[in-house]
Amino acid sequence: MQPAKIAPRDRLIVALDLPSVAAAEAMIETLGDSVSFYKIGYQLGYAGGLPLAKQLASRGKKIFLDLKMHDIGNTVARGVESVAALGATFLTVHAYPQTMKAAVEARAGTSLKILAVTVLTSYDDSDLHAAGYRLNVSDLVEARARQAQALGIDGIVSSPEEAAALRRIVGDQIHLVTPGIRPAGSATGDQKRIMTPARAIAAGADYLVVGRPVVEAADPKAAAEAIHAEISQALGA
Repeated sequence: MQPAKIAPRDRLIVALDLPSVAAAEAMIETLGDSVSFYKIGYQLGYAGGLPLAKQLASRGKKIFLDLKMHDIGNTVARGVESVAALGATFLTVHAYPQTMKAAVEARAGTSLKILAVTVLTSYDDSDLHAAGYRLNVSDLVEARARQAQALGIDGIVSSPEEAAALRRIVGDQIHLVTPGIRPAGSATGDQKRIMTPARAIAAGADYLVVGRPVVEAADPKAAAEAIHAEISQALGA
């Protein structure tokens, strides 16, 4: 069972992985009302994207700030307070217990939801071992998911490959947000753990983060609409 009802068209989050605010604004104009939810990460965030996030929120768009915070508790808390003031819907932090605890406490009384990043979708078991972890990807994802749930995290970011297992662990209390989504026929790029939109929804994902297959498409709006159709079909909507 998945969390409370989410409008099918809100389940697609388009990643504005673009080099400038001007490029992002042009893409948003192109996509029009076909997209209601946008992700702003490092590239655009450091190029002036935070004021854009506030503007979009004021216009009724939902914003996912993918900043992957991880620092001492006080620094994380102050950062979360600043993000909440922008009107963002989601903010990512790395799934380390102290970081998650500080973020959850700092977002109290706001509408901001904290998402914990378990293991990046560009990592596989060999990458974790090279970084000094003894656990494999699936075991580390599950361990961090249990910690996140215990600490009151609102959602978990993981690859769609882990969605079904995570849904069994967290039940219907936590949102599952999955990058690494590639419609059939799309290039995989630097992602190693990927899935199609329909398969990800069927596995238990609530939100699908899609970047290049939309923003680099010949017709971005048509690409977004095709993903909406696939999501709706998977939901039986």
